[in-house]
Amino acid sequence: MTSESPWAVSAQQFQQIFGQSWSQALQSFQKLDLGAQVPPAAPLKLSQTKLQALQQQYLQEAQALWAQGLQGTPEIKDKRFAGEGWASNPVAAFSAAAYLLNARTLMGLAEAVEADEKTKARIRFGVEQWMAAMAPSNFLAFNAEAQKKAIETKGESIAKGMQNLLHDITQGHVSMTDESLFEVGRNVATTEGAVVYENELFQLLEYKPITAKVYERPFLLVPPCINKFYILDLQPENSLIRYAVEQGHHTFVVSWRNPDDSLAHKTWDDYVEDGAMAAIDVVQNITGAEQINALGFCVGGTILSNALAVLAARGDEPVASATFLTTLIDFSDTGILDVFIDEAFVKFREMQMGKGGLMKGQDLASTFSFLRPNDLVWNYVVGNYLKGETPPPFDLLYWNSDSTNLPGPFYAWYLRNFYLENNLVKPGKLTVCGEKLDLGNLDLPVYIYGSREDHIVPATAAYASTQVLPGKKRFVMGASGHIAGVINPPAKGKRSHWTRADGKFPGTLDQWLEGATEHPGSWWTDWSGWLKSHAGKQIAAPKAYGKGTKFKAIEPAPGRYVKQKA
Repeated sequence: MTSESPWAVSAQQFQQIFGQSWSQALQSFQKLDLGAQVPPAAPLKLSQTKLQALQQQYLQEAQALWAQGLQGTPEIKDKRFAGEGWASNPVAAFSAAAYLLNARTLMGLAEAVEADEKTKARIRFGVEQWMAAMAPSNFLAFNAEAQKKAIETKGESIAKGMQNLLHDITQGHVSMTDESLFEVGRNVATTEGAVVYENELFQLLEYKPITAKVYERPFLLVPPCINKFYILDLQPENSLIRYAVEQGHHTFVVSWRNPDDSLAHKTWDDYVEDGAMAAIDVVQNITGAEQINALGFCVGGTILSNALAVLAARGDEPVASATFLTTLIDFSDTGILDVFIDEAFVKFREMQMGKGGLMKGQDLASTFSFLRPNDLVWNYVVGNYLKGETPPPFDLLYWNSDSTNLPGPFYAWYLRNFYLENNLVKPGKLTVCGEKLDLGNLDLPVYIYGSREDHIVPATAAYASTQVLPGKKRFVMGASGHIAGVINPPAKGKRSHWTRADGKFPGTLDQWLEGATEHPGSWWTDWSGWLKSHAGKQIAAPKAYGKGTKFKAIEPAPGRYVKQKA
């Protein structure tokens, strides 16, 4: 009588275990709850063809993994498990490989769901969040690297990790960098200038010219009010603000106040009229210019587009050209953020804070971080708490952690009219500051920039502005994402950008790219040449800040408002 080999028995047991895992995963999917905000729906249906293929693939890969494990340490191509501690520990390496197999399978199940695209996107997002959170690297009991370090340091790394955890609990967010090394006005936001105007919503910063002459049309930047302005002025070598000053532009920047309870009633109209439009008016008054050039970044670009449309409705054209950086004007494609937006969610926010209240900056920051959980959440959990490490200094991540509140009425109105109903591109649909908006009346030259890997404002969404704005246009696509793509100084010679010489704007970004040319390096030089063509003649640079007694220097840049914490 022959008996089965130990390998055969083990393989059979292994196949049985994975088969059970498969069944459990399938049952979980069929019972998946998409949240209380989603109306009750029929149980999820899965494509049987895809399901059978996925099951077969799963069992084959599971058996191959088991065989690989018997022969040695499984090969793992994932940076979360790339350390020597994983490679030298077969059990840990096997657990990581099994996790990755399960993750691929669950994503395959998500793709097998037969549902509308929004439901599928929500399922994919939920699965991604779950799998990111359940990685064995996130738990001390399974993280071979953290265990190795704990042994080598005789427990000191664990003690330091606990200190880091208590520190982050106290400050209210996970540390992405050593925040103690940065101070606004000392080593970030250092371009020389002064506050020359302020109201309850913003301070206007005027920057000191560093050229003997400046262009006659001043330049106003409107940053997002959802973040601090100094993303445009980090270190001198990567400051877009300093770059504009170096190019000879008389430069002004809106520094939004970080709202507290005293501003909890402020609306979208307030930010348009008392924010962007007020800033335009003050810049005109200080410089004496009939027209200025303006730039809007992200939400700042949306605010600027509304301000220009209101002014056009009133028969006023104070802006000669506009630059829109990673800006949503047509909200047809809002990328991953679309998974959060539906009628129920918007109604809830309107009930919660539509008449007053604050959308807390930390809540917003957490939401955006979890759009990239492995890069912006769990790697810091592992490094800070399991390994007891201090994250390296990085000015961009310091800025990213410096969150900003939003007034509830502003936020709720923004969600409904832009993200949910896309009303800005519907002529006469929106009334802002008492005026019906029609972007078809904005017949001014515009420069539109989108980042290829942007997960906040997809490049396709940035390009969609070319189909809405009627004036002479230039569109440029840069490499990288929402921030790194924008903040890409020429001196570093990084990344690349795409332009199209024939000036045509077909219906889609893909069609535009068919006739586009890739150029190495930053898009800043292309934009600088374009802006200079709309800046007028050069005149003597001003010798003092402001003008007369009405607009005088209140305090040095970057001012008080940007230093307020959420």
